[in-house]
Amino acid sequence: MGKNLKGKEIGIGLSQRKDGKYSARYLSKSGKRIEKYFPKLQDARNWLAETKYQESHSNIGMAANMTVDAWFQYWLYNIKKNTIRMSTWENYKGRYEYDIKELIGDMIISDVKPFHCQNILNEMFEKGYAKGTINQTKIALHAFFSSAVANEIIVKNPISREIKCPGEKKKERRVLTVDEQKAFIESCKDSIYGEEYCFILQTGLRVGELLALTWADVDFQKKVLRISKSLHYQGKKERQFVLTETKTKNGMREIPLTDEAAEILRKKRNKRKKRKVASIEWADNIFLNNKGRPEYPVYYNKEIKRIASEIGIEEFSIHTLRHTFATRCIEAGMRPKTLQEILGHANISVTMDLYVHVTDDERATEMKKLENLYKMA
Repeated sequence: MGKNLKGKEIGIGLSQRKDGKYSARYLSKSGKRIEKYFPKLQDARNWLAETKYQESHSNIGMAANMTVDAWFQYWLYNIKKNTIRMSTWENYKGRYEYDIKELIGDMIISDVKPFHCQNILNEMFEKGYAKGTINQTKIALHAFFSSAVANEIIVKNPISREIKCPGEKKKERRVLTVDEQKAFIESCKDSIYGEEYCFILQTGLRVGELLALTWADVDFQKKVLRISKSLHYQGKKERQFVLTETKTKNGMREIPLTDEAAEILRKKRNKRKKRKVASIEWADNIFLNNKGRPEYPVYYNKEIKRIASEIGIEEFSIHTLRHTFATRCIEAGMRPKTLQEILGHANISVTMDLYVHVTDDERATEMKKLENLYKMA
């Protein structure tokens, strides 16, 4: 039983040194003496209790010397490789290599505490990362450490509820007003990607779904589009397009074609024999660039930025066209459940919370209805 400087017993494994600091020590299963020093007795007690608990409940043979980097590599390539979508796998890999590894990669995984994880997010914020990217890093950390807990490498996940993504409150998603949409569509007539932009405004497709479309997905007789796959570009080292399943099971769906959407496809089909194709791999794809291959998504956004500047509106991304499609559908009176199926969402709350926006024009129209009702009273 250890004692403090006054000779009072303070507990097994605890003692007070001459400099006033408290020592906490125990003998591990491997026979190694583990000892740490603390300015306060309670801190020493807490550390000793937590460490002993981890010693008895974790796979200490692995956790004692395993670094964060070693576990991450095993987790990514042996546990997650064939169980998640490739785009998600790539995102985990990228977030770790660019934002996590440098700060905690060399640490023993059982030594990582919540403040280490919070520091990663804070560092990203200081570097000017978007809040969405910071949140993706938090998700990657949580998934990574949760698996370590499940595999008894560690006892507790350091990504606790107290870990917050720094930054401003989430901004409302950008949606084009009716006037902005009309101006944008008019300018699209002179754009090399005009057909792609207009097609998304008629169907609500994600850009990956658009790029993956082949003629086998189109049924002109029934006027429907069958969505079952997505094409993603892996940048950095890989530099290649990867074909995957849709984002969710509900992503596999049929979308009725509007007359305008069907007309875009007919024009594409008529040009099919004349168009250039980079390789047989893309021979059946509908939307290709002037080099005969799927376009890199970054160029779609660069062209949108140019058009927005030209017509004098706030710039936006190609995904905004999907938001705009959804909002126009609700404004036209479409039932939310129907819109959910068209967008390919598993949960209707996602449809309503993320993609349906009330524009200033719509608010004014609805208030006008109230005003007219008062006049009739």
